[in-house]
Amino acid sequence: MLDDVPGYRHLSLWHDSLAASGEDALAPRPPLDGDIEADVCIVGAGYTGLWTAHSLLVADPGLRIVVLEAEIAGFGASGRNGGWCSALFPASATELASRHGREAAVALRRAMNATVAEVGRTVAAEGIEAHWRQGGTVVLARTPVQLARARAAVAADAAFDGVDGMVLLDAGEASRRVGADGVLGATYTPHCARVHPARLVRGLARAVERRGGVILERTPVLAVHPGFRPAGASPAATGGPALRAAPARAVTATGTVRARHVVVATEAWTTALPGLRRSVAPVYSLMVATEPLPAGFWAPAGLASGETFSDHRHLVIYGQRTADGRLAFGGRGAPYHFASRIEGRFDRDERVFAGLRATLTGLFPGLRGAAFTHAWGGPLGIPRDWHAGVGLDPRNGLAWAGGYVGDGVGTSNLAGRTLADLILGRDTELTRLPWVGHRSRRWEPEPLRWLGINAGLRGMTAADGEERLTGRPSAAARLLAPLLGH
Repeated sequence: MLDDVPGYRHLSLWHDSLAASGEDALAPRPPLDGDIEADVCIVGAGYTGLWTAHSLLVADPGLRIVVLEAEIAGFGASGRNGGWCSALFPASATELASRHGREAAVALRRAMNATVAEVGRTVAAEGIEAHWRQGGTVVLARTPVQLARARAAVAADAAFDGVDGMVLLDAGEASRRVGADGVLGATYTPHCARVHPARLVRGLARAVERRGGVILERTPVLAVHPGFRPAGASPAATGGPALRAAPARAVTATGTVRARHVVVATEAWTTALPGLRRSVAPVYSLMVATEPLPAGFWAPAGLASGETFSDHRHLVIYGQRTADGRLAFGGRGAPYHFASRIEGRFDRDERVFAGLRATLTGLFPGLRGAAFTHAWGGPLGIPRDWHAGVGLDPRNGLAWAGGYVGDGVGTSNLAGRTLADLILGRDTELTRLPWVGHRSRRWEPEPLRWLGINAGLRGMTAADGEERLTGRPSAAARLLAPLLGH
């Protein structure tokens, strides 16, 4: 493993491969040194912060954009995830329709689907070598109960006029795409691309700098303070009296950035900011990766078109075939840590790593004897209602986005483009989507939070075991569905 590797390359396979290739030494940029002013200050140099900076600079190259990052760009989930740029949103179309109405739900689904192609377009335009390949997602059914869930998923999409393009694959079609063991069928949607996540986020950071943005690293933000805008003042980032009246502020140990707008783009790490401890629950997702595998393995295993894959079990798993011929595979199962703690030692859990290796070998028995070379993890942000949100308070200049529940590679791009429109005072199709202005209620105080989240995580594992034993849909899963936003 990579525990003894200095610097940041130990964070994941993705970071390690960048450093090993010599393309990116992962060296920190200079930190903030003293007080400065900006039009927009963005807290967090992950996907959300960088897409926001990029979108603003595309719209108005004259803006003064400052991005503050506690470590290096791509340190968090943006550099460690499973590499799915998908159209997944934590709330289903049915749930969105129940909250916001059918028309709004379909509009958000269409925007998410279009976002996958938009990321691909921008990656190409900016020359980011992120191993982008849009091969869609195959979600396997390997038991009769899972096959019933697959059929239900296709029917649910059909009820919304097939907005997600989901189709049911029979056993032969599914196995040709993903040659896993015991496949009975699968669902397929084209709205997902395989990507090397660290290449994407690091390339995006360089694109922001080329366009004039400033990224300051190793600069943890200690607090964000609202500003004050006089009644009737324009919300746009350019011009106006807001800066003279009372700017918003991002405070660090080495200086303060004053800006017309401050964007909080910290996802799981939002819990470290004063007053936001219960805004999201940082839950860990872990991954393992194999050595590069020979052609003899890939001939039956498939994944030849860049498909990402999962299955219809309750406990989330996810995988991809990397550009260099590895299987990178992850899943939930690590515990939530009391009081929303985030610590580097939580990135590793040997029990979960062993379970992931066993699960992947169960899917692909041809892996027996292959070496697993990497294991890593990190926290993702789960809002209490499992509903991502994006917004701007025009009264104080504070903006936010997040709550992606692990599906932020694509959603963060939509968030960044939406935040740019909000900050620039534009009324667009994006600013009218139903997640704009959404604020999730806070999580319960401890120990209720710890008890509830860990009960849900363990319950999903138990639900899969229950279905294997009974051959029927899990009663435990039905009971836990409200806690998990279903």
